[in-house]
Amino acid sequence: MSRMKDTILTALAPAVWGSTYLVTTQSLPADVPLTLAVLRALPAGLLLLMVTRNLPSRVWIGRVFLLGAFNFAIFWSLLFIAAYRLPGGVAATLGATQTLMVLGLSRALLGTGIRPASVLAAFAGIGGVALLVLVPQATLDPVGIAAGLGGAASMALGTVLSRKWQPPVPALTFTAWQLTAGGLLLLPVALVFEPTLPPLTPINLAGLVWLGLIGAAVTYWLWFRGVARIEPGAVSMLGLMSPLTAVLLGWLWLDQSLTPQQTIGAAILLASVSLGQIANLPQSFTKRNIAA
Repeated sequence: MSRMKDTILTALAPAVWGSTYLVTTQSLPADVPLTLAVLRALPAGLLLLMVTRNLPSRVWIGRVFLLGAFNFAIFWSLLFIAAYRLPGGVAATLGATQTLMVLGLSRALLGTGIRPASVLAAFAGIGGVALLVLVPQATLDPVGIAAGLGGAASMALGTVLSRKWQPPVPALTFTAWQLTAGGLLLLPVALVFEPTLPPLTPINLAGLVWLGLIGAAVTYWLWFRGVARIEPGAVSMLGLMSPLTAVLLGWLWLDQSLTPQQTIGAAILLASVSLGQIANLPQSFTKRNIAA
């Protein structure tokens, strides 16, 4: 039951992240994505630091800033480039390749074995995302593709290293450290490369509160909590819930159509996520349940 609870709570994070596109397009200013990323990460991180009242020691500062870079600064920056240079379906499909990258990085950095069922689940998940969001006439841009794959690699490395480097503090504190570090790293990039943020309306502020408090503080706490408790391969498969939520919200909220192809893709995606959870169970856990 504890394993199921951890899985469900962790899956809530990418499910909520799927609302980012809807909230961003419907309630936030355009053309300042990195500035919005700073406003999403840094206030949330500082708020959590005020709650936890625990700063990283000198030994952990370097690691925290590396994790803040991989999980937020590099990942969000490359995601922004991919989103601008590629159709959304292509960018989402490239992002789904992080499931395979996590398996390889877990093997290299954590010594985790790679099981055939895990690889099958990852490929099925990528195929499900492609059917869900990819359109036949999608155009390809080399820089956009490189950014999409780079963003997936950054997220994968951040996930695995977050499992490898577990500080002796609660997950909420670890989340506060990473969000603050990521926001601080993004701040100078946004100041240099983006125009000044226009005056914010009440709707803008509501969108930022949602993305900051719920879409960053709460969800990344759930995510890093899950990374500490669940195998990285299983956690990465849960990340595929994000494009599924985005499509469903577009259908429910924006009255977008849902084609038979997308329905099949959603079914494949959900099946791959389930298979990924089973395939990445520790052998001791599997043997214990078989014996029972």
